[in-house]
Amino acid sequence: MQAKKPAYVIFTREKTLDQAELETYWKMVGASLEGHPMKVLSGYGPHEVLEGDKTEGVVIAEFPSMEAAKAWYDSPAYRAAREHRFKGAVYRGILVEATPAPQ
Repeated sequence: MQAKKPAYVIFTREKTLDQAELETYWKMVGASLEGHPMKVLSGYGPHEVLEGDKTEGVVIAEFPSMEAAKAWYDSPAYRAAREHRFKGAVYRGILVEATPAPQ
């Protein structure tokens, strides 16, 4: 049996639409993590866009596997929280499995 590889959820906030909705999201998101092992590697720290459009902020979270990340993202608690994120800002969300780069 092959060991599961860690996976990373990366959110970039492209544009804020409604700060109050974002604040509601931030209040709800913590509870959505109960029972879902996750570690925040970077949360809205200083960043620099090297290529592409400007972004307001970046969050990178590590999960034990792609399946674990999807289980959190599709959980009832996160589905309820993310509705406020959708109303509060334009985000881009990416899920990527830890895989060595080709040599």
